[in-house]
Amino acid sequence: MTRLQLLGAAGAGLMAASLGACTKPAALTTPAAPAVDTVKIAATVKADADQFVADFNAHDADKAVAHDATDYVFMFHGAPNTVGAASDLANTKKMFAADSSQHVTLANERVDVAASGEMAVFRSTYVVTLIDPKTKKPTSENGNYLVGYKVQPDGSWKMEWAVVSDTGAAAATAPAMAAAKS
Repeated sequence: MTRLQLLGAAGAGLMAASLGACTKPAALTTPAAPAVDTVKIAATVKADADQFVADFNAHDADKAVAHDATDYVFMFHGAPNTVGAASDLANTKKMFAADSSQHVTLANERVDVAASGEMAVFRSTYVVTLIDPKTKKPTSENGNYLVGYKVQPDGSWKMEWAVVSDTGAAAATAPAMAAAKS
């Protein structure tokens, strides 16, 4: 074998060895993650939102706040943010003590789930009936409700944050407007 042939064979051997080193053996490859069932997650989040409303309407502060993650943040129009489940519990108890007639109804509910399956957003409109603290008369408030859910280490879903935004009085319907004009 000539020196040139020997160098060529050695070069080819080195190239083959380096290509082989780039390919992972089958035992070292990571199996594909299982597909995320976003429909199941959405149903779980929706069920939690429904249970939260039931607990709120029962005026059970402990059960209502049990839906919060430990570091929960609540943003309510016109008020400082409530940070942490313990603060939310204290505020919720105070609120129920001041007005035990409160009742909330949700509509236009939707749940969007991240493709990763780690987060979901629940959104809806709401109507809450309560006693106006100034007039002491029953009133209602309409608004938007937006909640960020996150899967917890134990696999449960908890509210990480929520935003309540008053949208003002509900728009009059066409029949109501026609009746008002006559």
